[in-house]
Amino acid sequence: MKNLNAAVIASSSEDEAVSIKEKLIDMICNDSGLPTLGSSISNVVQLASSDGESLEQLTYIILSDPSLTLKILRLSNSISYRTSASSVTCISKAIQMLGMDTIKACALAMILVDGMPSKNAKVVRHELMLALSASLIGRRLAKRSAFPNAEEVAIAALFKNLGRLILAAYDERLYREILILVKKEGYSEARASLQKLGCTFSWLTEFALREWNIPESIIIAMKIMPGRVLRRPKNRTEWMQQVAEFSESTALLTLCDVISSNASSNKDLVNRFGESLLLDANELDALVNESAEQIRVISGHTSNLQPEKKATESDENVHRVNRSGSVDDLSYRRLMDDMTDIQKKQIEDCYPGGEPLSAEDQLQIGARHVSEMIASGHYNINALFKSVLEIYYSSLGFQFVTVCLKDVRTNLFRARNSLGLNHDKIQENFVFPDNGSNDLFSMTIKRNVDLSISNATDPKIRNALPSWHLQLLPEAKSFMILPLVIGNKPIGLFYADRSMIAAESMSINEMKLIKLLKTQILMALSS
Repeated sequence: MKNLNAAVIASSSEDEAVSIKEKLIDMICNDSGLPTLGSSISNVVQLASSDGESLEQLTYIILSDPSLTLKILRLSNSISYRTSASSVTCISKAIQMLGMDTIKACALAMILVDGMPSKNAKVVRHELMLALSASLIGRRLAKRSAFPNAEEVAIAALFKNLGRLILAAYDERLYREILILVKKEGYSEARASLQKLGCTFSWLTEFALREWNIPESIIIAMKIMPGRVLRRPKNRTEWMQQVAEFSESTALLTLCDVISSNASSNKDLVNRFGESLLLDANELDALVNESAEQIRVISGHTSNLQPEKKATESDENVHRVNRSGSVDDLSYRRLMDDMTDIQKKQIEDCYPGGEPLSAEDQLQIGARHVSEMIASGHYNINALFKSVLEIYYSSLGFQFVTVCLKDVRTNLFRARNSLGLNHDKIQENFVFPDNGSNDLFSMTIKRNVDLSISNATDPKIRNALPSWHLQLLPEAKSFMILPLVIGNKPIGLFYADRSMIAAESMSINEMKLIKLLKTQILMALSS
């Protein structure tokens, strides 16, 4: 009878574990936050660091998320990263200053922070900090490696504890029970998680990453290599596996938290990884200290890695994030808390029409940045167009901006680069002929007049708009057209619009700076 009771209890425990496993799977696949989070992470992960197009795509991803934009700018202006006296207010400049790999790793960490559920905040925060610390350590080791695309290991290290992170967000009690089994009962983490969940943390991590379409090379890097002492890696895959495991283990040494359960000692880490990763005790200590300092800086610029309560319609003092990318929500004050007065002045509230109050200051900084690019001689015209587009987009609060260039063979103006809401779809259809008609676009180009319309709903203005514009951009309630003319030949134009009437209109100084940016482009094209 005793054996029968034991069997019944064991069976009940197994059934409970299977049920928990199914609930975790359902959470990964169907929770309102996690699938969207996975999609955002996948978009960033799959950008190739060395590909020119990926820089543009990463800029779009960051700019489409106002909260992420603020955090990246905030990090760029921190004492630890800033390299000049002028503040950084453009994402493209932040990427240029920090480097593509740093921005990509930080963006991933910030997306992960914002996307995780806000309940069980303490344990979720601990695992988020552990993930970021591991990623920083992985990136440090990647710089020492001769393997191609070594920075990918920083992404693998970031996701190494994803299974624990998901459980921490789902059920704090189960999370702590597993850690107690590891710390006090001497269970391996795999045995403890299998007993309590019906699957190991490693299995849960792999399932989530596959569900999110993360590249196979990163998923393979999650595997733990056998043996107590690791030898020099035979190939890039083995090296990534070693670094991902080492980064996660070492990250525990950079954190001081009572939740930490099974952190290896420095001696254990040197014994296991010393030969394979060419590390001695002194180098390990230096790596831990550098990473601990880095995470203190970066965590201070990611809302302390604390998952925040999502705003709801009923929350007091909640304001919407408008389509132009300006931010005025519950998290905004937290993001602004430790910024300097200059930075606060540059990233602040907007007029009702969507233009930031600091538009003139941001335009001045943007014009100076473009001047520096041209003076350096290290630029191409496409990069220059993108920089000016971003300055117009972020400084003036537009919802869509584009540059059109004329194709002399077809006599068509066609959008080449753009930013903003649904920019890909709009850009594809933003095509119109140079046929000398009397519509507003044709007349503006013909007369080479910079035009700013604060209220496009005015019947006189609306009647002057071409039919293609009315069909393509029916929500545009204010817009700007800046013709690009060299000699007497029109070569293109800048166009930008908002979905709100801009009753405040643009100041004389703002228009001067807007024209200055256009003039800089024309000078570069003429040189």
